[in-house]
Amino acid sequence: MNKRPWGILFLTGLLVLSLSACGGGGGSASSETGSASEPPEEPAVSAIAPVEPEPEPVYPYAHPLTGEGMDTDISGKRPIAVMFNNLKKALPQVGVSNADVLYEMVAEGGITRIMGLYQDLEGVGDLGSIRSARDYYVNLALGHDAIYIHAGGSPQAYDAFDSWGVTHIDFVNGPYDKMYWRDPERRKSAGLEHSLLTSSELILEQMPSRFRLDHEEGFAVPWTFSKEVPEGGEEVIRLTVPFSTYKTGYFTYDASQSQYLINQSLDGSDPIPYVDGATEERAAVRNVLVLYTDVSRVKGDDKGRMSVRTTGEGEGLLLRDGRLFEITWQRDKRTDCLTFLDKTGHPVPLAIGRSYINIVGTSADVTWE
Repeated sequence: MNKRPWGILFLTGLLVLSLSACGGGGGSASSETGSASEPPEEPAVSAIAPVEPEPEPVYPYAHPLTGEGMDTDISGKRPIAVMFNNLKKALPQVGVSNADVLYEMVAEGGITRIMGLYQDLEGVGDLGSIRSARDYYVNLALGHDAIYIHAGGSPQAYDAFDSWGVTHIDFVNGPYDKMYWRDPERRKSAGLEHSLLTSSELILEQMPSRFRLDHEEGFAVPWTFSKEVPEGGEEVIRLTVPFSTYKTGYFTYDASQSQYLINQSLDGSDPIPYVDGATEERAAVRNVLVLYTDVSRVKGDDKGRMSVRTTGEGEGLLLRDGRLFEITWQRDKRTDCLTFLDKTGHPVPLAIGRSYINIVGTSADVTWE
């Protein structure tokens, strides 16, 4: 049978006795034996749990014109539509950067008007300069069930007010002289007609009590919004929108802000930033839309006023998140909002945020790169 040699066992015993004798008088034999035979304990390592990202807040309501989350429901309020001047000598406009939606179309002589749409005027501040109405802007405002603010208007616009029953505030032919003022500097540099300003405070304080301030039951803006970019599309950094020989718009994507910065060329000048005179900052939007339609001169109008079709359907473009999508627009009647559809006929989602809607003739040479 296999045995372990006794000599080795004897030497091992001597070695154990020798180690015990060298221990000194500080600690017990058992503790010293343990410290000799067991490795020293490793220092405790503190495990730091990974920092969890803060969950995005969940809001009970959404802004009907921008899709932004809100704590209160403002979708039942009638928005305010404001008619802005866009003549070169009357710039800068004031209050445009706070508009939820900006609509732009051509007027007589190739100049354009811009209509700002505000779901809630609270805290917006000064607005202007306010200019005259055109019937196609009145038409679009009616589709939003908006209260329309202007200073005078074309004969076609006044016909529309009367026949369509549009709620409007006229600073030229109405009893609203306490709701606006004439800016002396603008009056000196641009003339009387380009000097009219108002403010959100004046409008909200002096809104006529006879006006209906809430939508009637069943009204809803049919626009959809999403954070996710739709599939497809084309990567585009810059869009150029010529309205006429007088006005061209430029929209350049700023990826750091996920917004489109706006420039415009007026009367053949080099492009200049579209600046809000209240903040001195360039206006920017999340969505840029181009809607193609029929644009023509009004027959027999000695001022060269224009007719713009805003109902029916047509082709269009949507820019969001640095990508361009071909869309179609549709609007069955003037009391409807515009709807934006993809190639399959389904609603195309806008990016969450403000929008700029350019409405141009079918032959407009819109380009992108």
